[in-house]
Amino acid sequence: MKQWFALSAIGRDRPGIVADLAELIFECDCNLEDSSMTLLGGEFAVLLLLSGRSPDCQQRLSAACKRLEWEKRLTVFFRPLEEEPLPYGANDETRSYELVATGVDKAGIVARVARYLAEQGVNIVHMQTSTQPEPGHGTVIYHMQISLAVPGDVVETALRDQLDRIADDLRIHIDLTASVSHETRRTA
Repeated sequence: MKQWFALSAIGRDRPGIVADLAELIFECDCNLEDSSMTLLGGEFAVLLLLSGRSPDCQQRLSAACKRLEWEKRLTVFFRPLEEEPLPYGANDETRSYELVATGVDKAGIVARVARYLAEQGVNIVHMQTSTQPEPGHGTVIYHMQISLAVPGDVVETALRDQLDRIADDLRIHIDLTASVSHETRRTA
C-alpha cells in the first residue's frame, strides 16, 4: 500500500544538500513526488512530498532523518499524510490571481494583507517577499508577490476595493491581476 509523507528541512546553505536529501529518499525506498526549495539569507529550506510502498517506510525515514540531522547539521522534520494528496485546486471552484505589493518597507504589510485574504477565504498558494534599497536614495523598498486561489463566491470588485483601502492605509501599491489557472510548481 502506498504511503505519503511530507518532509521539510532547513540548514546553512552549502553544495550537496539536495543530493543528501535525494539519497535519503532513495535509500528509504521512497519516491520524490513534489518539491519546493528556496534560499533565505544564507539558509536553505525545502518542503518535499514523498511516497513509499515499503511496510517499514516510516521507521526507515525516521532513522535516516535523524542520521542526516546529526551528520549534515540539517533540521529535518517529516510526517505521514493520512491520504493521497490531491493536486492543488483539483476539487474546488477557485479563480487564480497574482497580487503584487510594493512600497517603502514597514512592519505589518504581510500581516495586514494576509489577514484580510484569510478572512475572505482566499488561500495563499505561493508567496515571495524581498527588500531592496531604492537606487539613488537608499530607501528600503518592500516587494511581495503572492499567488492566490480565490473562492468563486468572493466578489472581485469588493476584494479589489478593500485591498485598495489597505494599500492606502499602508501607503503602498497593491496590484491584483487574474491568472489563467493554478500552476503546480514541480522541481525535478
